[in-house]
Amino acid sequence: MAEEIKNVVTIDGAEYEERSLEAVSQYLIAQIRDLQTQRGQLQFQLDQKQAALDVMTAKLIESVKSTQEEVEKEAEAS
Repeated sequence: MAEEIKNVVTIDGAEYEERSLEAVSQYLIAQIRDLQTQRGQLQFQLDQKQAALDVMTAKLIESVKSTQEEVEKEAEAS
């Protein structure tokens, strides 16, 4: 027989079995869990966007410096 998994929440150091709480408390727990999941997903996406932004910024700097160096070489050769 499989062991029953108890969902326990801790509030101010006291543990409460989820199924013993009122329906509104259970609903709020579900909302909190969903919001925590969404926050994690958004942080994951933000990390991806930041990495892409860093790469694009570095490429822009490299491109501008390279172009500027070519312009300066052409000016010196003239």
